[in-house]
Amino acid sequence: MLTYNTMRPQLPLPEYGRTIQKMVDHCLTIEDRDERTRCAYAIVETMERLFPKVKEQPDHLQTLWDHVVRMSDYTLDVDFPFEITGPEALEVPPERVPYPGRVMRRRIYGKTIELMIGKALEMPEGPERDELSLLIAEQMKKMLCAQTSDYISDQRVFDDLAEYSHGLIRLTPETTILHEYKIIAPPAGKKKKKK
Repeated sequence: MLTYNTMRPQLPLPEYGRTIQKMVDHCLTIEDRDERTRCAYAIVETMERLFPKVKEQPDHLQTLWDHVVRMSDYTLDVDFPFEITGPEALEVPPERVPYPGRVMRRRIYGKTIELMIGKALEMPEGPERDELSLLIAEQMKKMLCAQTSDYISDQRVFDDLAEYSHGLIRLTPETTILHEYKIIAPPAGKKKKKK
């Protein structure tokens, strides 16, 4: 009868495969401690040859020995060349990744638009601020057009810009006209038949 991997016990470190796991299991059955130690060293050498990328790590031998011990379910009793990391090290949860606390009002515009509007508000009123406000409005319209195929009115962009700037930057369709953007899908390439 065929034996499928789903019927076999799950491997603690599947990246090494069943052959290395069988070697470790065999090493556990050896009664002579010196012979068991030689077998463990041979397993580590085999792992090092099978996975040469591991040598790029600065402490690759420590890692390999830790993996051998982990594959033996921490029952391997040999003369280790390093201090072995115990199972309690695996139980320590990883540190939480800090996420930014600020929430974007409209994700469609992203963080960059918010930062650009903040920089525009720091500038004194004048032609430079007006030009930056126009560039921000153009970018906002591009982003909206990229998300939807519907017509985007300039008034919608101006309303969003006024909302973001708390009413300090106001553009009107009467005085400002934004470019019309059309998102063009890339052409579907036809493959030529090989002769």
